[in-house]
This record gives sequence, C-alpha cells and structure tokens, in this order.
Amino acid sequence: MLKLLSVAAALAVTASVLAGQEHGHDMKIQHMNTGSSLLDTRTLVRFPEQLRIHTMANMRDHLLALSEIQEALSRDQFEKTGEIAERRLGMSSLELHGAHEVGQYMPKAMAAIGTEMHRAASRFAVATIDAAVAGDVKPALAALSDVTRQCLACHSGFRVQ
Repeated sequence: MLKLLSVAAALAVTASVLAGQEHGHDMKIQHMNTGSSLLDTRTLVRFPEQLRIHTMANMRDHLLALSEIQEALSRDQFEKTGEIAERRLGMSSLELHGAHEVGQYMPKAMAAIGTEMHRAASRFAVATIDAAVAGDVKPALAALSDVTRQCLACHSGFRVQ
C-alpha cells in the first residue's frame, strides 16, 4: 500500500511539474510577442552523451526526492524529510551526483544556480529539524520553496543536450 501511495505521489508531482512547465513555456512564448514561430530562448548546454544521460537521471531523482520529501512532510516525519533532502539534494549529494564532472561543461551561471539549489536543500534540511523542535512547519515549507525556485531558475534559463 505504501509503495502504491509513493507511486501515486510521484505521478502527481510529475503531472504538476509538467503542467507548470507547460504554463511557464506558454507564458514565455506569450511574452516574447514574436507572433510567428515558437522559440526556445534558453541557453543550450551540450554535454557528452553519457554525461547528459547521467545528468538527466540526476534531475529525475531530484524530482523523486522532492516527492518523497513532500510525502514525509505530510506525515510530520521531519527527521526523514531532512535526511532525504540532505542526502539526495543537499551539499552532501554533490559527490554522489558527479557534480565536479558535470560542472566542467556548465556555463558559470548554470553552475551557480545548481550550487545554490544544493545549498538551499541543505538549509531546508536544517529547517526540518527546527520544525520538529518548534512544531511549526511553515519555515521549512518556505525553505523547500527556495529549493524549487532554484530548479525553476535553471530550467527556465538552460536546456541540456
């Protein structure tokens, strides 16, 4: 049953992300006022094929981690929430994700956004500990929003190929 709920939560997050991307893409196109063709104005970042595959898998894992975080938060499992955030998204995850290798191919702005996402995730992990002590989840939710804002910034400015 728990596995079914996890799958359902992951599907809900995926649908939400896709809907948000579609909305964001439509808004970007609408504001461009080109009137003719649909242009993707994000900076194209070319990775070697194996590194591209690895990077895309990492980003999918980031989405799965966000889903697992939301599920744990809904159950007031703050310790588990912080552990997922730090291990899968935070500064502690950089070696696991091969950040040094990937960073060599990223524009500086993209790398800076990525680093800030990892820092925000580590701050969120600390905020979950505070939430457990104080009994107030709102600061942790605000910190989680900072994480997803970095994801949005990167995906709005860059595309990987």
